[in-house]
Amino acid sequence: MTTKAYIKDYPRPQFVRKDWTNLNGEWSFRFDDHNAGEQDNWQEKFTETHKINVPFTYETKMSGIGAEEFHPNVWYSRQVHIPKEAEGQRVILHFQAVDHVAKVWVNGKMAGSHQGGYAAFSFDVTPYLVFGSDNQITVKAEDSDSCTQPRGKQRWTKDNFECFYVQTTGIWQTVWLEYVEEQRLESVKITPDIDRNIVRFDYEVNGVPAAGDLKLEAIVTLKDKPVKRVSLVIDRPCLTVEVDLIHEANGPWKKSLWSPQHPNLYDVEFVLTLNDQVVDRVFSYFGMRKISIEKGKVLLNNVPIYQRLILDQGYWTDSHLTPPSEEALIEDIDRMLEMGYNGVRKHMKIEDARFLYWCDVKGLLVWSEMAATFEFHDRAVEAFTKEWVEIVQQQYNHPSIITWIPFNESWGIASILRDPRQQKFTEGIYHLTKSIDPYRPVITNDGWEHTVSDILTLHDYVETGDGFMKRYSNLEAVLSCETTCNQWKYAFAEGYAYRGQPIIISEYGGIAFQSDKGWGYGHQVSSEEEFMARFEGLTKAIKSVDAIVGYCYTQLTDVQQEINGLLYEDRSPKLPLDKIKKINMA
Repeated sequence: MTTKAYIKDYPRPQFVRKDWTNLNGEWSFRFDDHNAGEQDNWQEKFTETHKINVPFTYETKMSGIGAEEFHPNVWYSRQVHIPKEAEGQRVILHFQAVDHVAKVWVNGKMAGSHQGGYAAFSFDVTPYLVFGSDNQITVKAEDSDSCTQPRGKQRWTKDNFECFYVQTTGIWQTVWLEYVEEQRLESVKITPDIDRNIVRFDYEVNGVPAAGDLKLEAIVTLKDKPVKRVSLVIDRPCLTVEVDLIHEANGPWKKSLWSPQHPNLYDVEFVLTLNDQVVDRVFSYFGMRKISIEKGKVLLNNVPIYQRLILDQGYWTDSHLTPPSEEALIEDIDRMLEMGYNGVRKHMKIEDARFLYWCDVKGLLVWSEMAATFEFHDRAVEAFTKEWVEIVQQQYNHPSIITWIPFNESWGIASILRDPRQQKFTEGIYHLTKSIDPYRPVITNDGWEHTVSDILTLHDYVETGDGFMKRYSNLEAVLSCETTCNQWKYAFAEGYAYRGQPIIISEYGGIAFQSDKGWGYGHQVSSEEEFMARFEGLTKAIKSVDAIVGYCYTQLTDVQQEINGLLYEDRSPKLPLDKIKKINMA
């Protein structure tokens, strides 16, 4: 169950080139609490005080350091050998994620900088390299405890509190190199259209020559059977081509659609030639699927789908936000499927691209949610908007992603109920997201106080099914904001009203076993029987309301002081998973 060009641990599985070098592993490291490094020229003369295991941050045990106190500036350095035979090629240095500001030098020369802790970025470092020799890569990561930067569940105080955990500072996803030609495919935006039976490729090509025969060919296959082969002459950097996918490669057309039951993926190979010589070869894939909304229902491939989601924060005991391995990502997905969930709400985190790859392959629906800021300020608006655009563009091609969530529970927009500025900010992000991706629903403020939103989502941690039914027996009162959707929040911000959107309970449950070491929602339970009775009562109650078309249970695993997972933080089950599945599938 992999795509044709799958490479284990390859950090960007939707855009694969075979010639790459993984730079994870041991780097030299030091703290810079007084921010003296640049002035003292550490980018040229770096003296280590620690070794660190990249991509694990210094706060984690797997980094080899395990110091949880906050340090605003940290430095990394390592030698990388660049082979002589690579001379004449371009060398691209990639970072999958660095929190929060990254400054990068190669052999003492500034190669570039990037702001935003969750988006991937890269630099062409060719001008700074010595081929056939070792080269020094130095990275400074700047972080802060500011609530105007997107930080998600990362604490901004000395100690953990409520649902906020140890911060993440510096490199926390893969660092890698790839070798490319001047003429290369920079990106491809892949848009399926099942109603017209076509897929659209929006190409961006680097290095289009003033003269010369530059061509790009797309070779589409399904389960190793040929589907279509199309080519076009490249005469400008940005081009679009639509490919008709009516074929007999897998029988009737509908059998080739992507869904949780049948996660069919088309492989596509892009071949760029200059004067009939191959200069670039990129492997990708796509799923033919459609998400739409009609008459209060969410439709997948024009058929209503009931979403059984689980909330997942993506933390591990010894590595925090960084997955300890690709196998750990696969295990989490398998556990969700084993418990009868057909989707995941990835909460307050932009997850490793390999996680999304395996959701594509295994057929797990994904709600992709931005890490929140916690103050409303011009700086927060600017930082949030810039990074959110990068993320939507980078994740666009994943068929598993069916919903975007830029905001959650009014975090960073605390006065949205009445403040027109904050309301307009969410409207702006909604429409900006739609300008990039008009094909997926956008939930503008998940949980409550919605403005413009394609789905109405409500968070409610009422403890019993009877309590849920009492609150939602008069659903119209909740929708009209005559009553709150939980004990204290209204469904809509002032000036906004229900427009017939699908309704999903996108947080509920949060049940915890008795413990003095953490917390869950409501009273803690003392036995498996008590847990299962409460879980079943709540889930059945939600399902019994016809207008509600899905739910999201809190949550997959324990996270530090939050102990309301169905699994412990080490991923061992608290309960028989088949019992959870039976209730979900009933």
